[in-house]
Amino acid sequence: MTDQPSSVVIVGGGLAGAKTAEALRAQGYRGPITIVGAERHAPYERPPLSKDYLAGKSDFDAALVHPADWYADHDIDLRLGAEAVAVRTTAHAVELADGERLHYGALVLATGSEPRVLPISGAEHALTLRTREDSDAIKACFGEGRRLIVIGAGWIGLEVAAAARGAGTDVTVLESAELPLLGVLGREMATVFAQLHRDHGVDLQLGASIAEVVVDGERAVGVRLADGTEIAADAVVSGVGVRPRVELAGSAGLDVDNGVLVDASLRTSDPEIFAVGDIANHDHPKLGRLRVEHWATALNQPATAAAAILGGDAPYDNLPYFFSDQFDLGMEYVGHASPGSYAKVIVRGDLGPREFVAFWLDAEDRVLAAMNVNVWDVLDDIKPLIADGTPVDPDKLADPDVALTAVSR
Repeated sequence: MTDQPSSVVIVGGGLAGAKTAEALRAQGYRGPITIVGAERHAPYERPPLSKDYLAGKSDFDAALVHPADWYADHDIDLRLGAEAVAVRTTAHAVELADGERLHYGALVLATGSEPRVLPISGAEHALTLRTREDSDAIKACFGEGRRLIVIGAGWIGLEVAAAARGAGTDVTVLESAELPLLGVLGREMATVFAQLHRDHGVDLQLGASIAEVVVDGERAVGVRLADGTEIAADAVVSGVGVRPRVELAGSAGLDVDNGVLVDASLRTSDPEIFAVGDIANHDHPKLGRLRVEHWATALNQPATAAAAILGGDAPYDNLPYFFSDQFDLGMEYVGHASPGSYAKVIVRGDLGPREFVAFWLDAEDRVLAAMNVNVWDVLDDIKPLIADGTPVDPDKLADPDVALTAVSR
């Protein structure tokens, strides 16, 4: 597409959708832009829902991508509480639930993801975390003398557990794996998070097999384990991952496989349709095809998509990045080290007080990913080690007295 589109419709009223509209205006597009958002809130960022907002440390307005009047000021038609039900590619139109059709020159899908539901009895009654209302419902269960069960020790589950403990809640976390975050971080670093939560009074039960969620009316009030043990609670939160919302893309005939397949510029199999954020299964120039369900992807991909919409062809080559805050531990992770892709983990610093940087290395001593824990202002030195792909000296990498800029072989 070499000419600028007559109009752009963005389906998805979250961070990725709002940032796409912002990027189009910043890059000089002056045509009509419409954002279709199913929620009734102006676009907001989701990390606070499991961090500061959930913990009562910030107001909801702090999570807004832009003030509410920003959209009108930038001539963006923000449709809240609107649901897109179909994409008519031949007619170049998005059909809304009320029957209205929005015609597009270019379409951006930013439909995000939704929580998975365990295939066990009662699981549909457990609380999940995706929206502001979800966060409010979970927060309402916190307090001294109250009991909360969290199913799943992934990032969301652990952050909810930390916020709940901070409010004095008794928390039990049930995880089917041997360690929390095992599939993400591997055994060495997963052990750090297990100890962190136990040190703060979380009843962390690993290798747990859940037979059913116990329900009283419409409310989850406990779980029954496969061995017959029952654990009672005031509420149950399920944090067992999310699934990309690709139904709209699939019904439009786009190529879908673990998300919406997009090229390096975030263009789908239809050259006039783009996908950004959680749903984008992206052909990364360095890392190959991957889909990243994190804030930084929704924040940064839209600029690349906007450039492609307006005739550019620059690839999205940012390294995956995410962060987490749990109790007194703050961390950042950059890069991508999938299970089986790395040969060793090198630690620079001290695991005891949880102040260190961990590096995942492949068999050739190339850095695949890194995680800084309570150590700050190091990302600018870490990113080139991953992006360049140059082998490093593991001994130098582990030595805090050797600058990160001097660890390459």
